Amino acid sequence: MIDRRLRVLAAIARHGTVTAAAEVCRMTPSAASHQMQALARELGVTLLEPDGRRVRLTAAARTLLTHGETLRAQWERAQADLAAHRDGDAGGALRFCGFSTAAAAVVPEVLGRLRTAHPGWELQLRECEPARAFDLLAAGDTDIVVVVATSSLPPVTDPAFDQRTLFDEPLDLLVGPDHPLVGHADVALADTAAERWICSNPGRAYHQLVTMACAGAGFAPDIAHHADEWDTGAALVSRGFGVALVPRLADVPARHETRRIRIGTPPVPIRRVVAAVRAGARHRPAVAAGLATLDEVCRELADRLAAT
Repeated sequence: MIDRRLRVLAAIARHGTVTAAAEVCRMTPSAASHQMQALARELGVTLLEPDGRRVRLTAAARTLLTHGETLRAQWERAQADLAAHRDGDAGGALRFCGFSTAAAAVVPEVLGRLRTAHPGWELQLRECEPARAFDLLAAGDTDIVVVVATSSLPPVTDPAFDQRTLFDEPLDLLVGPDHPLVGHADVALADTAAERWICSNPGRAYHQLVTMACAGAGFAPDIAHHADEWDTGAALVSRGFGVALVPRLADVPARHETRRIRIGTPPVPIRRVVAAVRAGARHRPAVAAGLATLDEVCRELADRLAAT
């Protein structure tokens, strides 16, 4: 119902290039560029200006986006109101996106409770990186995302989304069995400033998390190895190739001999887990039920984390 070209323009605003926006919107760059040119001609304004290798939205484009987000939020509210006229739970659907730990430790429990309460619903989980999750949310390809808050995500003030904090999860230090810090109390992250580190590849949420945590402790980590899977990272740590930060909910493979050390001296690194939906979508009955169940599960998780 809403002009799809507004979605392309919003993607350009988030990603800074027509090519990246086209990939998110599943079209060719030439098609995305043609749509922006056609929209600009129809409205009689300039929407995009070159900015080096990127493009910059004009003031007119930002005004258009503001109105576009208002229209999209109203459309979501309209869908929510229409859902009240449907019969019961038959044909209901709810789609989640989650990063790896949420996909394992949070969302499956949510799906299980929703299946019990609404056996007629079609439930779906897609595991993906946080930035990709927001692209899917903006495109209408998922309904609720559960992600780690990082600087690359849309700010909480972005009118396109409703975001809420679910819980803060401590990060523990992962070391080999013979590491000098094993058995020490009140360990500080700064105690690892001279260590070599195992971290995920640049651009991933976990990489941002580790580098920001270390920066908060006053140093830049010396990253010796890049590993995106806990299995690979734990194998390297167990053999003394470096240390790592591991979220408390993450399940480290037991076959690798490692030790978790709680960081007791401030600043204690955490990762903030947030949920997001499209603006206006929280009023839809299925989304409202999903968010309520998600809040319930996360409150229980937060209580467990506080007690350990």
